[in-house]
Amino acid sequence: MNLRNVDLNLLVVLDALLTERNVSRAGERIGLTQSAMSAALARLRELFDDPLLVRFGRGLVLTRNAEELIIPVRETLDRIEQTLLQKAEFDPAADARTFSISASDYAGLVLLTPLVRALATEAPNLVIHLLPRSRDAARMLQTGQADLVIEPSELFGSTGFPSALLLSDRWLCAADARNPRVTSAGLTREQFLELPHLVYGIGMDRQLNLADQHLATMGIQRRIHVTVESFLLAPFLIEGTPLVSLVLERGVRALGSSPKIRLFEPPIALPDIHEAMYWHPRHTTDPAHRWLRDRLREIAAGIT
Repeated sequence: MNLRNVDLNLLVVLDALLTERNVSRAGERIGLTQSAMSAALARLRELFDDPLLVRFGRGLVLTRNAEELIIPVRETLDRIEQTLLQKAEFDPAADARTFSISASDYAGLVLLTPLVRALATEAPNLVIHLLPRSRDAARMLQTGQADLVIEPSELFGSTGFPSALLLSDRWLCAADARNPRVTSAGLTREQFLELPHLVYGIGMDRQLNLADQHLATMGIQRRIHVTVESFLLAPFLIEGTPLVSLVLERGVRALGSSPKIRLFEPPIALPDIHEAMYWHPRHTTDPAHRWLRDRLREIAAGIT
């Protein structure tokens, strides 16, 4: 392929098609009509000698070649964009930028709520897209779907992405305050295992959270009656029931203490979690991205 004969604007079209997997939505994303997008797709198919998008049922799916293009195309466009937008400094009061942050509802409540409040006055031209947590957080950074990912370091693992620790949290037990089995001292191990449990599971396959992973490795089995994909719903779902649940202290405190829910130490020792932010190396020296990371660190440091 001779790049001199390639219209590099097609990279923008290709990126939109690879992301949206829909010609109309891709056109809306970059401001082109459907006919213009169809013509550009035809040129791309000729250029790559590959259909790129093929019909499957009622929608379109990417070919294997197209799947392999997602990351390099996104990284190329990101580098060009960052070079064009690069400034020696970032002025939050005046400069405009858009960022996408992927996080769980727990991190959204504890960390991103105060961040959004701060940015509303400090950086009025900043647009923040809050994205749900992804099972494949590393790919979100690779493809540019997220500029920042907030994730427990224990789940993200060692992938080589730059990161910074934001805060740690500990697990507590939560139960209805009227549960007759729960005393001022909490629950014994035997009572804890006898009661029905509400468990937080991540994603459609209900991946175990860190506390439940730890209990599973210890070979401890419980009577699980309810699973839910939201940390924040747990205190509300156990109200008025015999259910008990493991919750993160900062999360339930941020929701506001309720006299209807009792919190107490788990009868089984559980390791703390450590929330960290991760980003792609291409953003490390970007002044606006660096400012956002620093601001998030400051907010995390001020959380008691």
